[in-house]
Parts: sequence; C-alpha cells; structure tokens
Amino acid sequence: MGSDFVHLHAHSEYSLLDGLSNIGKLTQRAANLGMDTLALTDHGVLYGAIEFYQAAKKAGIKPIVGMEAYVAPGKHDDKTPAGKGYFHTVLLAKNAEGYKNLLKLSTRAHLDGYYYKPRIDRELIAEHKEGIIISQACVSGEVNRRLTQKDKKGARAAAAFYRDLMGPDHYFLELQVHPEVPELHEINQELVLISRELGIPLVATNDAHYVDHEDAQTHLLLRCLGFNTTVADYCAKNSCTPASIDAGYYLKSAAEMEELMKAYPSEALENTRRIADMCDLNLEFGRVQLPEFPLPPGHTPSTYLRELCEQGLRGNWERQYGSDSPPAHYWERLNYELDVIDQTGFPLYMLIVWDYVKFARTAGIPCVPRGSAGGSLVLYCLGISDVDPVANKLVFERFLNPERKEMPDIDMDFADSRRQEVLDYVTNKYGRDRTAQIITFGTLGAKAALRDVGRVLDIPLSTVDTVAKLVPKLPVGTTLTQSLERVADLKKLYDSDTQIRDLIDKARKLEGVTRNVGTHACGIVVSADPLDTIVPLQRTAKEEAAVMASFPMGTLGEIGLLKMDMLGLTNLSIVDAALRYVSESQGRPFTLADIPLDDKATFELLSQGMTLGVFQLESGAMVRYLKELKPTRIQDIYAMVALYRPGPMEEIPKYIEWKNNPSKITYLHPILKPILEDTYGVIVYQEQVLQILMQMAGYTMGKADIVRKAIGKKNKALMEAEGPKFLDGC
Repeated sequence: MGSDFVHLHAHSEYSLLDGLSNIGKLTQRAANLGMDTLALTDHGVLYGAIEFYQAAKKAGIKPIVGMEAYVAPGKHDDKTPAGKGYFHTVLLAKNAEGYKNLLKLSTRAHLDGYYYKPRIDRELIAEHKEGIIISQACVSGEVNRRLTQKDKKGARAAAAFYRDLMGPDHYFLELQVHPEVPELHEINQELVLISRELGIPLVATNDAHYVDHEDAQTHLLLRCLGFNTTVADYCAKNSCTPASIDAGYYLKSAAEMEELMKAYPSEALENTRRIADMCDLNLEFGRVQLPEFPLPPGHTPSTYLRELCEQGLRGNWERQYGSDSPPAHYWERLNYELDVIDQTGFPLYMLIVWDYVKFARTAGIPCVPRGSAGGSLVLYCLGISDVDPVANKLVFERFLNPERKEMPDIDMDFADSRRQEVLDYVTNKYGRDRTAQIITFGTLGAKAALRDVGRVLDIPLSTVDTVAKLVPKLPVGTTLTQSLERVADLKKLYDSDTQIRDLIDKARKLEGVTRNVGTHACGIVVSADPLDTIVPLQRTAKEEAAVMASFPMGTLGEIGLLKMDMLGLTNLSIVDAALRYVSESQGRPFTLADIPLDDKATFELLSQGMTLGVFQLESGAMVRYLKELKPTRIQDIYAMVALYRPGPMEEIPKYIEWKNNPSKITYLHPILKPILEDTYGVIVYQEQVLQILMQMAGYTMGKADIVRKAIGKKNKALMEAEGPKFLDGC
C-alpha cells in the first residue's frame, strides 16, 4: 500500500471558520509523508486553487483542484423556505476542461444560487460535468443524508442518478471513519452494499480540516467561532469535552488510512490512486491577458502610444513655457521610457489607463496618480500625471524596471463621489462579463485573535481587553510573540496568570488564519475573455449587482489578469468642492495650479498646527511634529508625509533636529551630501536609496531598484546576500 494512498478530500483555511490548514503547510505535510498527489476541496469556493496548485508543484506534488460543493435539493436559484437546504458533493477537476467547469460552477453558485450557502444543482452539474470526477462527500452528502434518514430507496436513487450522469469511472461513493460521527459506520456498511448493487466504486477519504493531530484543539476554537458559540456550549451540545473531541481530521499517513479502513473493501484505498492517475491539470502563468483596445487605422499600440506622448510633451511644454520645442534631454528621456515600455510589452496597458483617465478628466472628475507612477515622463505626457518627473528628479525605474519586467502599477485616486462613473465607463467599454472588482481576505491579527479566543473560551471581557490593549499598534502587524518580547507588562501577565497564558497561547495558534472576505477598496480586473473562464466570481455584497473576482489579489496577476487600482478618495471630492466655491466667490476659474507653493502665511499656519481638514496633516502626532519642525518650504511637507509611516517615523525627530540645527548634520561619506542635503542628511525617499546604491557601489539603476524593493519588503535573505556585493562596489 505505502504511499499509493492519495488524500482526495482536504480543506484549507479558505473553508472559512471551518478549515484550519495553511496551504503551504498542508502541501509540505503531504510531501513529508511521501505522497505524490494531493487534492484541495474547500467548501463551496476555489479561493485557494492557484495558491494550492503552485505550493503543491513547489513541494513536488501533483495538485488536484477541487471543491466540496453545496448542491440544492431542487433548483439552485430557489430561495424560498421550501427550497432551503443543500447536500455536500466533492467535485475534482481532471484536466483544464474540468477546471474551467469548476470555475463556472463556483460562479453560478455565488451569483445565482446563494441562499445561506453558494449552491448548485443537478442540472448545473449535468451542464458542466465534462472533465469532472464526483464523490459523495461526508455525512452531509446526498446519499449519506438519505441513509441517515432511513431512506434507503432514495439513497439508491440518488446514487444511480449520479452514476448514470457521470459514468461509473467518474462517480464514487466516499467512505470516511470518524468516531465523532458514530452513524458513519452504519452508513459505510450500506454504501458498500450500494456499491455492489449498482456497480459504483468506493473511495476512502479523511475529510482533513487541519494539518497535524496536534491542531485539533485549535480547530475546535475555530469551529466555535464559525458557530458563534463557546467551547463549553459546543461540548455540552455534542456530549464531549475539549480533551475528548475527535482529533482525526488531520492529513493522515497512508499507513494510518490503511488501519482506519481495514474493516472495508481495499478497493476504497486503491481507488484513491485510480482517481489521482486520471487527473492531470496544467495551468499557464505569466501570460498577460489584456483586453482589446480600439486603435486608429494604421497604428499598433506602440506607435499610437508614441504619437500621443510626443503630442503631449509638446503640449505640456507650450502651456508651461510658451514653446513647443522641449529640450533634447526631455526627448531622450521620453525615447528611453518608450523603448523600455516596448521591450517589456506594456504599450497597450498604458493606452488602457490613458483612456479611462482621459474620460475622467473630460468629465471633470478629479483624479491623481499615486506612488511610483509620478516617475514616468510617459504618464506626464499622456496627462495621467501632472508631475514633471525630469524637473523633480524622479526615477522611471521605480515605476517600470527593465531588469525586473513586472507589470507596472498605475494607482489612480478619483473623487469618491464620482468614482462609480469611472467604473461604469470601464465596464461598458470592455464588457460586464470581462470586468470585476477584487476580493480581499481578512485574517486574524493579534488583537482580533485575542478577542475571538476570549469569546469562545468565555473569558471575562475585562481580562481580554487588558491583554489586547498591551499589544502595540505600531509597527502594524505586530504579532503576539513579538508583543511578549517587547512589552514587559504583557510578559509579566503571561508569566503570572495561567488564564492569560492560556488565552495568549491559543490566540497565537489562530493568528494569521483567514477569517472573512471583503471587497478591495480600489482594485478591479479587466480581461480579454469572459472572466468566468479564468477566475471564480461572486457578489461584492448581499443583493448587490457588482461582482468580484474571488482569487487573492496576488494570484490574479500571476494568471495574467490586468489589475487596475481606482481608489475613491473623499479628500479629492472636498478639494473639488473647495475649488468650485473659490471660483464662484472670485467670479473666475480657480485651479490648484493657481495656488503658490511658497506662501509664507500658509507655512506659518502649518507651524501653528492649524491643519484641521488638511489631508495627511491633521492627526495629533503630525500636528505635534509640524509645530516642532516649523516648515518653511513645500519640500518639508513632502518629507513629513513620506516619513510619517511605520519604520521611517523613527527618523522624524532627527529630521526636525537637523533642519532646525544645520550645524548638526553629518554625512557618513562625502558622496552622500549631494544626495541627502535636500532632506537635511536623512534618507527620506526611495529615490535616494537608488542614488546611494548606484553612486557608492556602482549598481545599475535596474539592479538598484531590485534591492530597493527588497528593502521595502524587508526581504532579509536578499538584503544579506547583497551586503558583500555592496561593500565590494564601494
């Protein structure tokens, strides 16, 4: 028998508040057990399909993508009390066709069949059965449910229906053994009889919900969260104790499964390999699937982009300087950027963004880019950005690095009162079936884990609050383990109070587990093909017409979908209203360009902390810093906004001290002075990091940007590897 056994029914944390398994740990556990194949079958969703596929491949395991679907007893879209309910059914994708059918079934379940759960029905299964293998799942499967109801005739009728629909090689009766479900033994005996009578093969599974045997107690906490009950009430209802719960829902070894199934025909174990051998799914990654974009006759995306940029550069220069002849170094920079955009294959992407930004500006919708897009002269020429990157010494490679060749991000902020107009424009242009918003996944942070665990353990709220308030707010994402290391009062409570120690220890095991889903604040995806052939879809919220792609944000880029950030920003709406009021009161058009950036009275107000309603300058700590800084130029405001975030905040006192006392400014090396003197000797901007790497250690701009990104992401391994190279270059 050995490692021939294959787990074909396993859940990850994407079976929200029911599955505990981290996908990476799940696949590694299978590899450590010597298994060469593993299936993932989360409840009603495919959230983790791509992550699982890639993790399994990395671990040397063949992935089988599946889903434990909810099947309505009648029509999937019957949302009356009479149509309420569902059976569990495991669906496995044999191949690419089966995978696409899973995507469509998941989408139909969420968009049309959601009634307490995302449901499909027999008719939908028949419509999308190609490339799919079915097994009857757990005690909640249709055949099993009818057996528990003593409806043997109905159970056989259901089994015969699926056998005839799928064929005897693609429909299996699932055997499970769990002491917590005593009726399973009687069900299994009847399933063996049905198998013989109807010629339906058996298959053994374990319905794994966590990785290791030791995870059972943590899984109990998670289930109680899902049921919104306490551990005490759960155990009272199920006649158990925390210590006596069935700890068998883990990824068992082949030997353990053989022992578990010894009372049943050996074919149930052997058929796991039979099913695994039928499955062979190969997914493609990296190919960007940009939508079609209408071009003028005789143009390619590249030539049209160049024409627009050349027109834009001349137009910008004429508006600003009264001449349509920009200097040579602007043309050199523009040609360089266009060449890089051509080499990396992104002219069409630039045109797509230019198009919807042009729509917004023509419609009078306030919008501005955010982040590294300000470093591109191409975007300045297209009217996407109002910032001249050459005049402001901004770096293009931060936006698009020819040595990294990743899709650049053009993050746009729109007035929140009119963002929907832009979304509607994009949806109408490319098709409702090809555009969607993006799902997000909420995970349990340190404080949330404490409060959730405290609730299910019925620990007094005052005790939980005392502990939670000791977890630092900054840096964002501080874990409980880090909190114990950094906060003496928390460590003292942990060492002296057994209840608090138990609370923290249990909460640590739930930290980072996926708890809920939401809608990304600004992300949308656009595809060349109907999205339901590429990604599962679901509603953004109950009863809303908008849909969202339900793969994680990072996954969408890996499968080639175009992601666009369109954030609705309240402050842009406020600024727009203010400009209108000023225009009305003065009787003439008034724009942001009319505001001087060197107004002394404004800096005096900022120095007094008069920043109520000023975007990013009105928090209590920022007001205090501005009073200490006493800004005298717009560059001081730039620097404070850049520094006011976790990590760089530690440099704010130095920045203030050295601005007000220039004699204290020191440079570790003379090369640093021209790079840092504008920020009083403090490294404030990522552009300064790039310049230091290039001028001190001889890095190319592209290589420097790769290191810059590693620093930003705290990639310790890459930074340590670069240390000797940096020193060699100095």
